[in-house]
Order: sequence, then C-alpha cells, then structure tokens
Amino acid sequence: MTTTTTRSDADLRDGGPLGGAPSGLDLGLLLLRVGVGLTMAAHGAQKLFGSFDGGGLDGTGDFFTFLGYPAGETMALVAGLAEFLGGLGLVLGLLTPLASAAIVGTLINAIFSAHADDAWLGGYELPLVLAVAAAALALTGPGRYAVDRLLPVSVLREPRLVQGLAALGLAVVSAIVVLLIRN
Repeated sequence: MTTTTTRSDADLRDGGPLGGAPSGLDLGLLLLRVGVGLTMAAHGAQKLFGSFDGGGLDGTGDFFTFLGYPAGETMALVAGLAEFLGGLGLVLGLLTPLASAAIVGTLINAIFSAHADDAWLGGYELPLVLAVAAAALALTGPGRYAVDRLLPVSVLREPRLVQGLAALGLAVVSAIVVLLIRN
C-alpha cells in the first residue's frame, strides 16, 4: 500500500509545517524589506524631525507649499508619517500590505510633483524603484521573518494576491486624490 502526502503551498514556502531551514526567498524578502523600509523611514524622519539634514515639518511644509499642495505643513506631516511608519512597518514585516501602500502612495506623489520635470536618471528613478519594490512586497508578502506571521489574523500571515492588489489600489487612488488637490 502506497500513501501519497501532498503539501500545501504554505508548507512548501515555510519549509514545512514546523518551520525548516531558511529559504533564499525568505532571506531575500527580509533583505528587501529592511533596505526599502530603512530608506523610507529615514526620509520620513527628515520630514518629521529634521533628521539627516532634513527640513523638518516647517521646511518640508514650505517645500510642499511651493509644489502646490494646500496646507503644506499638514501634507508634510501626512507624507512624513506615511514614509516613517510605512518604512518601520516594512522593516518589521508588520501590516506589510498597508505599509507598502503608504510608501507607494507617497512615492507616486513624489514622482509626479517633486520629480515631474526630472529626466530619467535625473531624480525620479529612486522614488520609482522604491515604489516598485514596495509594490512587490505588497504582492509577495513579507516572508517568514516578519511580525505579520505572529499576528492572530490569518489574512496577514499568508500573502494573498487579492489583499496585495487591494492595498496597491488604495495607494493609487489616494495618490491620485492628493495629486488632484494640488494647485
């Protein structure tokens, strides 16, 4: 008598039901999350706190006003929080689809406002690559080494295409609304 056992995609991705050896996929996702997350958190800290030679809320607010956003300081606060908290969320792998969405939405605005006149390799390629990386994380999930896997909500533990697409849809719609309110 032969017994056939099938393993679910989640079991294969996790190295089995009890864990298993680290996979290149999980380590790669961790590296991507930490790199993008720390970069975005640092940019958010520039806006919020003036860290890393940033303008803080006053300087960033003035810049946002120059770019045509109403209530420049409020918009600087929103962008700073999205970048800082979204970045930390990615580093930790916490609420990964929403953290990714916060970053993607903010970077869409950066591309179409602060970098709109930049030629390729003149400034907007960094926000573009960071946005694409964050979007990829929304679709793939954070990997095994993430706080999301410890949360009791099963929809956060396993990546799902639908939740990634929903988060990215939210990011795009929010970005478009914010871009439309510019002067």
